[in-house]
Amino acid sequence: MRLTVLAALAALLALMPAGPGANPGILLAQDARPGTTAGATSDSLAPFMGAGVSRELAEFRAAQIGEVRYELVLDVTAPDRAAGRVAVVFDKRAGGDVILDFRGPRLGTLRANGRALPGVRFNGAHVRVPESAFRPGANRIEVDFDAAIAPAGASIIRVDDATDDSRYLYTLLVPADANQLFPAFDQPDLKASFRLTLLTPRGWTAVSNAPLLAADSAGVPTTFRFADTAPISTYLFAFAAGPWATHTADAEGREITVYVRRSRADEVEGDTLAAINARALAWLERWFARSYPFAKMDIVLAPAFPFGGMEHPGAIFYSEDRLIFRERPTLSQLISRKSLIYHEVAHQWFGDLVTMRWFDDLWLKEGFATYMAAKMQDALDPGTEAWKTFHLRNKPAAYGVDATPGTTPVWQALANLDQAKSNYGPIVYNKAPGILKQLDYLVGDTAFRAGLQEFLSRHAFANATWRDLLSSIADAAGRSLEPWGDQYILRPGMPVLEQSLRIERDSIARLALVQRPAHALSGRGVWPMRIEVLLAYGGAPSVRLPVEITAETTWVRAAEGRPAPAFVFANAGDHGYALVLPDRRSVGWLERSIGDVDDTMLRAMLWGALWDLVRDARLAPARFVELAARELPREADEQIATSVAGRMSRALSAYLSPSQRAGLVPDVERMLRAGAEDADRPYGIRKLHLDALIRTAETPRTLAWLDSLLDGERAAGEPLRPPTRWAIVTSLIELDAPTAERRLERETARDSTTEGRRRAFVAGAARPDTGAKRRYFERYLSDTTLNEDWVTASLGAFNSVHHRAMTLPHLRPALDTLPWIQRNRRIFFLGSWLGAFLGGQTSEEALDVVRRFLSERRDLPADLRLKVLQEMDDLERTVRIRNEYAR
Repeated sequence: MRLTVLAALAALLALMPAGPGANPGILLAQDARPGTTAGATSDSLAPFMGAGVSRELAEFRAAQIGEVRYELVLDVTAPDRAAGRVAVVFDKRAGGDVILDFRGPRLGTLRANGRALPGVRFNGAHVRVPESAFRPGANRIEVDFDAAIAPAGASIIRVDDATDDSRYLYTLLVPADANQLFPAFDQPDLKASFRLTLLTPRGWTAVSNAPLLAADSAGVPTTFRFADTAPISTYLFAFAAGPWATHTADAEGREITVYVRRSRADEVEGDTLAAINARALAWLERWFARSYPFAKMDIVLAPAFPFGGMEHPGAIFYSEDRLIFRERPTLSQLISRKSLIYHEVAHQWFGDLVTMRWFDDLWLKEGFATYMAAKMQDALDPGTEAWKTFHLRNKPAAYGVDATPGTTPVWQALANLDQAKSNYGPIVYNKAPGILKQLDYLVGDTAFRAGLQEFLSRHAFANATWRDLLSSIADAAGRSLEPWGDQYILRPGMPVLEQSLRIERDSIARLALVQRPAHALSGRGVWPMRIEVLLAYGGAPSVRLPVEITAETTWVRAAEGRPAPAFVFANAGDHGYALVLPDRRSVGWLERSIGDVDDTMLRAMLWGALWDLVRDARLAPARFVELAARELPREADEQIATSVAGRMSRALSAYLSPSQRAGLVPDVERMLRAGAEDADRPYGIRKLHLDALIRTAETPRTLAWLDSLLDGERAAGEPLRPPTRWAIVTSLIELDAPTAERRLERETARDSTTEGRRRAFVAGAARPDTGAKRRYFERYLSDTTLNEDWVTASLGAFNSVHHRAMTLPHLRPALDTLPWIQRNRRIFFLGSWLGAFLGGQTSEEALDVVRRFLSERRDLPADLRLKVLQEMDDLERTVRIRNEYAR
């Protein structure tokens, strides 16, 4: 620690309110090292000192302490380490030693109520302070420490901007990395107020959860002092620091400041982004009948952010790439941007104001944020068909995991916060909003809204569980929701609804809906469901029949005797949460005439039903490809066309034999190129055709055409910008085109931005070269300078299906490293890693590698085993489909 920093910290700490008898100055004492003990003995608290934060420790502390406040001073002027001091103020309500969580690189001297403690028990995970240091009521602990600053693996992420040699920092503490930053009670139900003082290099700007009280830029370092926050959980504390450009806008009567890298300041639509956030806040205030609960709202566009956004109260961090476009955005991209903003703003109430008590209820914030985002989109942007978007972005992802043997309940038991990263995924992000839609339909929107308002009022600035939520909605609805909760919240898996239709003399003689679990591990029993069954009659009006599912077989009596329909679909409106498999008669009509279905949401769902039949090995993938190639030229809905093209590409690359692919690819390429070049079609449609062609191209003729685009200025009717240029270069590299390396060299020179360097890194991962694959794999695990976002972005290129023989040797090492990944990478990385390495394989040999891994690694934690089973299911389906149809 530098003496100048110590002096600055000491001066700042002198201004902090001290506890009785406290000396606020920093003590230059010898560090307490991991393993240091003071009379350590075996006792009942010893198990709490293990890795992570156990549920038992959390429950012990929740009963022991309360009224927590953190006064935090951090110096971030060094490139790789932050020096800090924290005062932890709390009420002690029960006896016993006090245990703080801390995983930073250095723990210094500790004071309790003004008295220096020469030795404390610190094992690299927790700091144990003896009971004798405290008294009933108000107490104060002061600790100096260091925290790591790094591109990956640290609680303070560093991004170096190659464009202008600037450095940017931001925190990311979810789900339990606050204790990597500073000593804390790092559990969601010990909410606290935070007072932050930040020391930065001169010329920097800083932002945090609370308003800025003062900024002293006269000295070195620059000092920023922030006000106290409202009570928030430790994972929601945040700051960002760097030479940010700022744009302040007044929207809906609310002042919002947007923070963005200087090198991208000219690209950001500051007024637009502020307006979208402000509109969302205003709408939610009306809908929840509760004002925005925090003192201010700012936006940070974080570079190399490892996921879409993070809902820090008062300072939402968004992925820069999701909110700034380097080329003209499509409708799908604009909707995605708004959906992301709506999701993060909804968190200010669901997650920030009311927080789950423990991360087993993660869905309580994520599911609601997604569902409320759809409600907002429906109200604020009615022309975007919000519920179609909701279906396309949630149901397939949810079904894809929930039908596997690795699925979990929505409420996911969690013994330790070390395992919390495994709870992130489609079950909480996609299934949870899907079942909330069913719950809303079941009780009615009036009761649903009243229940949510009561829930927020009852638990404001506190914590709650899913049972608290259902209790509030049940009270408003006047009915018990316990049976619903037992099936949809506590039970793993999902229902499959199979349609059984019998026609006699051009009339419906019988229509039955047979429910079964998608996987036997879900056990027996019926998921109760309220749905609408559609009888479609081509050019004549359709009929919708309300149906209550309460048994394994439900006879739709209201359908009997009606004229024979063109097709039947058992989830009109998408209210039910179930994988619907159409009957043979309906499938036949859809294969002939799906493009004639005018209702775009229904058409999207029907395409999904056909794809589910492909994945269930009931419909030949070649037939799906042929159907998609026939219908895409006349599909006018951009979101549907994007979905169909993606499924078509997957079928071509993974499900077909070489001879089948050789027979279909040329026609598909011609169709996609024609769509991209058709000047009579809207830009979004042309662009999705071009994007699909870049993914699908295999023939020399089409690769040469794509290569020629790089010498021109336009494609799909618009200027050819870096994202698409890089996609073409990556495809040329992946398929070892003759010009590939020359194109990569030229594009790297052409685009010298940080984003250009990232794209070049991704393209390099696509090289069909065993040495290149080996070097990338080694860097993924050992290069501490490599930003996690770069790794995530390159995994798909590394694991190209075209390179499956080349990447197969890396499959077992990729599986063996899962425990390390869980410890050292962010919440979504594990799923991306597994999805890429297993998704790039199609063979029995690869499947055997995964099965042997599960058999041999008996030490694998249960949560990681389930993650592997989730991704292995898709590989098993791929092998089964290929065995059945790839001839």
